[in-house]
Amino acid sequence: MLKKVLTLVLVRDVAQQRVLLGMKKRGFGAGKWNGFGGKLEPGETVEEAAKRELLEESCVHAEELLPAGRIEFEFQGDPCLLDVHVFTVEKYKGNPHETEEMRPLWYEEGEIPFDKMWADDRFWFPLMLEKKLFKARFLFKGHETILDQSLQVVDAL
Repeated sequence: MLKKVLTLVLVRDVAQQRVLLGMKKRGFGAGKWNGFGGKLEPGETVEEAAKRELLEESCVHAEELLPAGRIEFEFQGDPCLLDVHVFTVEKYKGNPHETEEMRPLWYEEGEIPFDKMWADDRFWFPLMLEKKLFKARFLFKGHETILDQSLQVVDAL
């Protein structure tokens, strides 16, 4: 099976207990609220890609990336496994602005719009909010139905 390494970054305002999400405007996941991220460019580290994607998609510059989790996604009938490195950012510069790809919006931690996000988010997002490291794997049929899953809290990634 082919493997594609991706990043996912969630900006947190811990003092106000809120999370910055982006409405995906085009491409994979269009129409869903999500964190910010994407694929690595040639020669780029996972951390460099995470910071670049966050800046490109939200105009927010991450000062520090905090590892949060690792998720493998498999889509039935697709020979490519997505290996997603999840980070949180609590120290950042800049104010979120809409870009060609994403429309950012702050959500209070108790009001995360899970019904308008990827189906897997409701499982691992609470662990991320509790600052618990996690590893997960989800098998999807299409983009809405989870056929199989595993999720565990870990000591290290």
